[in-house]
Amino acid sequence: MLTPAGTECPHYYEDFFRGRATQECRLVRASSASLSWRPGDCAKCPVPGILRANGSPDMVLTLTVKKGFLGFGRQLEVSAYCQRHKTDIEEPPVGCSRCNAERPGIAALLGEREP
Repeated sequence: MLTPAGTECPHYYEDFFRGRATQECRLVRASSASLSWRPGDCAKCPVPGILRANGSPDMVLTLTVKKGFLGFGRQLEVSAYCQRHKTDIEEPPVGCSRCNAERPGIAALLGEREP
């Protein structure tokens, strides 16, 4: 679904049918340590970019909204977890290093031999 910022995100939900006014990010709702979500948070959310770069079905994302420096502004922190290998992912756009090692590299794709 398109977010208020105009990007496609599977975790955003809105319902304006017959007078309803529901907008929510279901990724933030799952986190209890987070501040409440606001539609303006979608403009600086890294999750749609992460999902475009890495669409691994084994990656689980968690979004936490925190207060900014000295309480001004808001920060969005994303953490990722690999369900397959039960490990935290350091760089969510790149994905799990163990999952990436199991996939054939670009050399195999081009028919070259890997050293």
